[in-house]
Amino acid sequence: MDSGLLREYLPILIFLALAIGLAGLMILASVIAARQRPDSEKLAAYECGFDAFDDARRKFDVRFYLVAILFIIFDLEVAFLFPWAASLSQIGLFGFWSMIVFLAVLTVGFVYEWKKGALEWE
Repeated sequence: MDSGLLREYLPILIFLALAIGLAGLMILASVIAARQRPDSEKLAAYECGFDAFDDARRKFDVRFYLVAILFIIFDLEVAFLFPWAASLSQIGLFGFWSMIVFLAVLTVGFVYEWKKGALEWE
């Protein structure tokens, strides 16, 4: 293996070592400096803002899933649209029509959500 090629990765290795070392140092400093006596308020449920009142395995309203699908639709569209637009001159007509088909599939998903009422907030 060429040592010149490996030498090019040395700055990345140094950066990773510094990042891991600094992160470890900050975690260690917080453990040493912070008060480690959690009370009942700190141990309470905080993610949703209120205590759990029912079984976590109960059925959810379908709108929760539709909002997740809506996020995926727009997230995928943005993630693929920018590189496609930047390389449109190189990919040609096949790349253009491939993206049109992709956008058509995403549009069908968007229309489905619209018809299901996921965009109507109460």
